[in-house]
Amino acid sequence: MKKPPCRPLMLLLAAIWMCGVPEVPQGILDLKAAPVETSETEDGFMPLFDGKSLAGWEGDEKLWKVESGMLVGDSPGIKRNEFLATRKRFANFELRLEFRLRDGVGNSGIQFRSKRVADSSEVSGYQADIGEKYWGCLYDESRRNKILVQAPVELEEGLRKDDWNSYLIRAEGNHITLSLNGRQTVDYREEDGEIAAAGIIALQVHAGGPLRVEFKNLRIRELPDK
Repeated sequence: MKKPPCRPLMLLLAAIWMCGVPEVPQGILDLKAAPVETSETEDGFMPLFDGKSLAGWEGDEKLWKVESGMLVGDSPGIKRNEFLATRKRFANFELRLEFRLRDGVGNSGIQFRSKRVADSSEVSGYQADIGEKYWGCLYDESRRNKILVQAPVELEEGLRKDDWNSYLIRAEGNHITLSLNGRQTVDYREEDGEIAAAGIIALQVHAGGPLRVEFKNLRIRELPDK
């Protein structure tokens, strides 16, 4: 004889039916954008962006906004580079995020161990580059003004130029590595002891024609000093 479901189970099912299944917030789960991380790989990471405001960040709010859980740089075309920067400085860390450059057009990047340049909109320091001919490169922005490490040509095979891509930036002591969509593009050791080993993190909207760049799931794990 089939037993009827127990009363606690019936009450639970009724509650679910009345309340509905909670909706997953937009931007929290996007299987196409990036693989799901395990608890082990995400251990120790903290959000760098709260998904709803510019708290902890500073920059030109005419160009930068929060939209659907993303940090968005939306440029109508500008004459100088602009940046949205953290108010906090970081030294040794691992930073993970996803980004999307609309139609793969324009140039952007993620500054780190950087600083604002006085009387300028510029930010000076290392940049994990984004954009045509620069995807996955390590660039030295407004300092040595050159590519420090060129990304491998075969990187473009797995690149989604007009869709979501993931960046992993790791800086520990004088050692810097970049990985784009799980493929390492940079393994660099800084030999100049005068180069700053700490600074802000900043997102770039490059000078030039109209562009839109989106960032989400920014999370960081600070590493002990070496």
